[in-house]
Amino acid sequence: MSESIKESLERFGLRHALSYLDSDPDRNIPKLLSWVDRFDRDNVVASQRAVFHQVIDQPDNNWYRLIRSLWTDVDAGVRKALFENFIINATVIGGKREDKYREKNQSNIPWAILMDPTSACNLHCIGCWAAEYGDKLNLDYDTLNSIVRQGKECGTFMYVLSGGEPLVRKKDVIRLCEENPDCAFLAFTNGTLIDEAFADEMLRVKNFVPAISVEGFEEATDSRRGAGTYQAVCRAMEILKRKKLAFGVSCCYTSKNVDEIGSEKYFDDLIEKGAKFAWFFTYMPVGKDAVPELMATAEQRAYMYRQIRKFRETKPIFTMDFWNDGEYVKGCIAGGRNYLHINANGDIEPCAFIHYSNCNIHNTTLLDAYRSPLFMAYRKGQPFNENHLRPCPLLDNPERLAQMVKESGAHSTDLTSPEEVDDLTGKCKDTAEKWAVTAEKLWQESHPCAHCAGCASKK
Repeated sequence: MSESIKESLERFGLRHALSYLDSDPDRNIPKLLSWVDRFDRDNVVASQRAVFHQVIDQPDNNWYRLIRSLWTDVDAGVRKALFENFIINATVIGGKREDKYREKNQSNIPWAILMDPTSACNLHCIGCWAAEYGDKLNLDYDTLNSIVRQGKECGTFMYVLSGGEPLVRKKDVIRLCEENPDCAFLAFTNGTLIDEAFADEMLRVKNFVPAISVEGFEEATDSRRGAGTYQAVCRAMEILKRKKLAFGVSCCYTSKNVDEIGSEKYFDDLIEKGAKFAWFFTYMPVGKDAVPELMATAEQRAYMYRQIRKFRETKPIFTMDFWNDGEYVKGCIAGGRNYLHINANGDIEPCAFIHYSNCNIHNTTLLDAYRSPLFMAYRKGQPFNENHLRPCPLLDNPERLAQMVKESGAHSTDLTSPEEVDDLTGKCKDTAEKWAVTAEKLWQESHPCAHCAGCASKK
């Protein structure tokens, strides 16, 4: 689909508006937001605008400090490319295309696509299913580029690389960024392969951002990822910060490290190292080498819920907890509702943690995948729970995943030890039941009228 004249004009106007910020961000940010208010007649980004208004009305708060740091801490060319690709392409232009295709196909259309260039990894982390696959699987460059081009047709301009370790394929990653300068690329990486030369390539292409995996401080990180990993990660962060490159972190909290990852000391350390965002994941018992004992307890998950929300009020770092933040996105975002996953074998999966599929990118298109039985089951079933603190069809509502897999005829995509869905969901049943009790209390605290008859009748 070639860009429409209307899209071209919108893109032109927004680019000039973003450039306008560079001359005097403190003065012009409020002016630009007022301009966006007038521009967004269809209310495509109404919720985002409301959040930014809250931030800008209080310029001394942590959120404004974070936004302002993008001018002091990030290279101007990198900032410009990321703003254009994230705000203009992925959110405004892409959002309208996505809505069009959702209506036309009556299916989910993702805001982001997560894909694995390779199954290879230079580490062997405890409890990681990717470590089981070895270095045998790769999506060749033409396939990766085809995914991006198909995605852009439908409005998807955000691409996340995982694995394995995606930076095993450094040259192809940079080439993908170079040949798709209108897209934003983020990678979940262990960070150990980031060096001066690769950082210089990031500066050159400008549209690549790493999310470096850390498990806490040195002892916690090295105990799961191997001796010396933490120091390698610190070196990578030092290089990125010095070269004014945007980066963040990816933190998996488990029963063993939750107190450390949720501590104020840890948040302050991430900010000091230069991280602008932090993605939080909880451990999932996926694969034959899974360690269910690493799953966070209900009390530990509630601790993370409270800590992340507390620090959002005071710390200049953007955070997202992919389970506990379900209330902000109305439940599960997988199955193409906001994102999907394509593994290194080409299997198109609803989620990075759901290794079941009906289709493979080598013999189907993205649009056909969105309309496949498993993805349509996701669309029909979302949200999987009216309590959005229980969004996941595996961790929080395991019976829902089992039902969808069986009814859709999806097969296990685990390439070493195919896992029956009842075996997988069985590992989550006890945890889900215990979390349900805690989640209900938390939900009532923040949504006291959620279950009363008067409010229910208005839904």
